[in-house]
Amino acid sequence: MPLADAEPRAPVHTRRITLVGYRREDGNFDIEANLVDTKSYDFSLNAGGTLAAGQHVHGMAMRWTVNMDFEILAVEAAMDDTPYGICPQIAPNFERLAGLRIGRGFLREAAGRVAGPAGCVHLRELIQQMATVAFQTISPLKRSFGTPSSGRGLVDTCYAHAADGELVRQRWPDLYTGAEKAEG
Repeated sequence: MPLADAEPRAPVHTRRITLVGYRREDGNFDIEANLVDTKSYDFSLNAGGTLAAGQHVHGMAMRWTVNMDFEILAVEAAMDDTPYGICPQIAPNFERLAGLRIGRGFLREAAGRVAGPAGCVHLRELIQQMATVAFQTISPLKRSFGTPSSGRGLVDTCYAHAADGELVRQRWPDLYTGAEKAEG
């Protein structure tokens, strides 16, 4: 269902986020995210200077190399366009995400490693989306290789995957917590 018609308006700020999951020849996966912010008008930077309409206020990217077990093996972050010259200095801190396993508790642990002044709010915003793309990239391939999903990483992450819901009852009956299990 589409959104309702909007009132007359003009664009002011646009954020474009692109995420792509890749299968590497070595059997691992690269998850890449790109974030670009633009304004529809000439924009004065707090640090001085002006960006013309359409120029990148933010132009950032992050790549995770992830194995079939959802372990982040390597991280690279780049900040090509930033409003402050010092921003790119923090990009190497995102390498702290290497060694984490994407699953229950991942977001809390990842955010803690690059929290506050140890990170960048814009790159941190990509973490949850990249984790989701990692699941979307790797999980179907694991099933095609005959490695069934246990469901443990998905149960109770959203309405469709509620532990007491029909989908969990059908796909992962051992994790189901609904009424039929309580009666049985």
